[in-house]
Amino acid sequence: MTTLRGRSILVPLLLLAGALGFAASADAHALQPGYLELRRIEGDLYQVLWKVPATGGRPMEISAELPEGCDPRVPQALAWNGAAYLAAWVASCSRGLEGGVITIVGLEQTATDVLVRLDFADGVDRAHRLTAGDPSFRVPARPSSVEVVRTYLLLGFEHILRGIDHLLFVLALLLLVKGARRLAATVTAFTVAHSLTLAGATLGFVHAPGPPIEAAIALSIVFLAAEILRSRRGQQGLAERRPWVVAFAFGLLHGFGFAGALIEVGLPQNSIPMALLFFNLGVEAGQLFFIACAFALLALAGQVTQRIDVALPSWGWAVPPYAIGCLAAFWVLQRIEAF
Repeated sequence: MTTLRGRSILVPLLLLAGALGFAASADAHALQPGYLELRRIEGDLYQVLWKVPATGGRPMEISAELPEGCDPRVPQALAWNGAAYLAAWVASCSRGLEGGVITIVGLEQTATDVLVRLDFADGVDRAHRLTAGDPSFRVPARPSSVEVVRTYLLLGFEHILRGIDHLLFVLALLLLVKGARRLAATVTAFTVAHSLTLAGATLGFVHAPGPPIEAAIALSIVFLAAEILRSRRGQQGLAERRPWVVAFAFGLLHGFGFAGALIEVGLPQNSIPMALLFFNLGVEAGQLFFIACAFALLALAGQVTQRIDVALPSWGWAVPPYAIGCLAAFWVLQRIEAF
């Protein structure tokens, strides 16, 4: 594996770190998905919960619209709960939900998605993911396992690609760890660790307060950035000597972060193992996709710099770890303030 010190790979690393930093300039997490839940109380009465992501200090301009025959069909008011805007009401759906169309009005103008969860109080749950290109769906007469798989797989894939802090942690590992075997072992340790806490926290076996965990995740990135600088100066730190140990320890923290998003949207009660498994697989697929893109960028840059002689300053190697570390330090302060 290339040691990531040559100038042929410095340019793409600068570009990749800069792109992640730009995408995360407002917050480490991009917009969380919206969430619509309809839970049958009795007969044709449903308890409705509608969660709208915040953007620019205001609720995103989207609205849930229930099928015809439901009254009321749309939320009356939204209230801020510190993380998102919520509305709750009881709707009477005289025609039932099966065969009716649920629409998220305005979703086609956004870059987020909405998870719709239906609980029929008879052991049957349904989940469906709505996107800007597909803002409505017709409630099926019978639940589909394929739909659960597709919904939670894509939810996990998109969650990690929107979690810029998790991607910066992985990028820092790529900068620090030398050798294909060591890198594979390190990424595997990170995967195993966050899979454990993701499952444990989602199923309620372990608990951790959200704000301190988020601050600790940001602090883990600061630590790796400092380890990269120490390594480049010829001082071998713990993360370079035993990268898989560090990746496993911090992976436990990152797993709580993944679980936070999954707990918010919930799991279908009749398909909990399947939904949890495929959300985790989606997270892993997104992580591997990011790593593949990073190495593809490195390979492309290597071909280009063979033809073009690019002179970089001697201090250029320090820009990526300093950029990563400064951004993560800002997140630490921002998240501590939110305690």
